[in-house]
Amino acid sequence: MPRPDVVLGDDGLARCAWGATDPEYRRYHDEEWGTPQHDPVRLFEKVCLEGFQAGLSWITILRRRPAFREVFHGFDAERVAAMTEHDVERLLGDARIIRHRGKIEATIANARAVLALDVPLDQLLWSFAPPARTGAPASFADVPAVTVESTAMSRDLRRRGFRFVGPTTMYALMQASGMVDDHVAGCHRAMHHSAA
Repeated sequence: MPRPDVVLGDDGLARCAWGATDPEYRRYHDEEWGTPQHDPVRLFEKVCLEGFQAGLSWITILRRRPAFREVFHGFDAERVAAMTEHDVERLLGDARIIRHRGKIEATIANARAVLALDVPLDQLLWSFAPPARTGAPASFADVPAVTVESTAMSRDLRRRGFRFVGPTTMYALMQASGMVDDHVAGCHRAMHHSAA
């Protein structure tokens, strides 16, 4: 039998199966994922952390997020943009984060790309948000990995110097920042689509 898409928690709330068990995942599912986010600092953080997530599970990133926030100056783009090769080497020795040179360097490059933007980051990212759909996806099988919009976002960000921003990663960003609401039918969050 396939795993059900919605799981009833011990608190009586039905959730998307991925967010139902681990306490950190549950908090993220209930409070963040699918909630419209316009704060440029949090959006920059999401761009970078979705890039770090490539090839890994999101819970791995979520558990390390406090350390990521510490080493990348709270994702203050100006401070991250000023980081040097010395900082990269130091972070490659920090076991609290994902020690991947390309992803660390991409975070610094992405900060510099943010500072070079001719439009606010939230305005740029949200310009790719698809029209709001009516109704929640019936199951995870109905949730895409890539869309026309995420592909367009990826292409535009790459043109502007961003790295680790492929179409699949950018669709995950759209989900995480509420540009799309992929809480499946039956999840208690799916019903609060427009309330956020």
